[in-house]
Amino acid sequence: MKEMQLSRIINMEDPQSVLDEVRAIVFMMFQDFDFDTVDRVFKDIVYLFHGEYPGYRKCTTQYHDLKHSTDTFLAMARLMHGAFICEENLTREHVNLGLVCAFMHDTGYIQTLDDSVGTGAKYTRTDTKRSIVFMDKYIADSGLSKEDFKHYPDILICTALDTKINKIRFESREIELLGKMLGTADLLGQMADRTYLEKLLFLFYEFREGGVPGYDSELDLLKKTIDFYAMARRRFATDLNSVDKYMRQHFKVRWDLDRDLYMEAIENHINYLSFILEHHEEDYRDHLKRMRLARKTQ
Repeated sequence: MKEMQLSRIINMEDPQSVLDEVRAIVFMMFQDFDFDTVDRVFKDIVYLFHGEYPGYRKCTTQYHDLKHSTDTFLAMARLMHGAFICEENLTREHVNLGLVCAFMHDTGYIQTLDDSVGTGAKYTRTDTKRSIVFMDKYIADSGLSKEDFKHYPDILICTALDTKINKIRFESREIELLGKMLGTADLLGQMADRTYLEKLLFLFYEFREGGVPGYDSELDLLKKTIDFYAMARRRFATDLNSVDKYMRQHFKVRWDLDRDLYMEAIENHINYLSFILEHHEEDYRDHLKRMRLARKTQ
């Protein structure tokens, strides 16, 4: 099965297909898992990104969009499954918490109805804190158990690249593991996306609106993505405690593949990006053609 690629396993463009796969993965861990909360949150957050959730506008960011959230959601489920296989002490409650946090981790980009200036990209430097605020309000409004979800701030904050995870006083090893897995799933999900390189053009404009320094142009961001990849690899190994290793265990059991399809996809992206920068710097857009996304930024 050497031809198997991450994007070919399920239809990642369809949120329902992602939810169905997450359900299959979780049932491999717990056959009696109660999906009511996850189903409810999934429906509400899809509504939120589509502009159908009371009090909020539809998603206005093209990089941090619904698909990025579903990508992270699935990556989180896969990591938890791999950890479960390796006999980490993850309970039904931990899995429920991890899935809900994963799907809500970028709600901070969504604007309220009275926020009509610019796009959600203006919150790029504060999106994680805004996601925590949104989740706090959602838990209160929806009647979810505050006790069951009390650790979500420590888990969500692990997705912020400036977070010093080793400074967080997690209540338990399992909550620490969930935080590090979500920080890992966030990076793996976006960087392994089949259209990652094309969507980097969207990211440049989100950074520009959000006041993120250090990127002068689309091309400049593409060039610095090579260094970002190296930084991500270091972060996986240090701050995130190499929990990406659980991906291989998941694919071995779920698909009989002794491979990490996420890292393979990411390395393919970086290799192709390096080829573009070396041979086609002047016409780089002509070589970013998947789903014609590059045209949407012109």
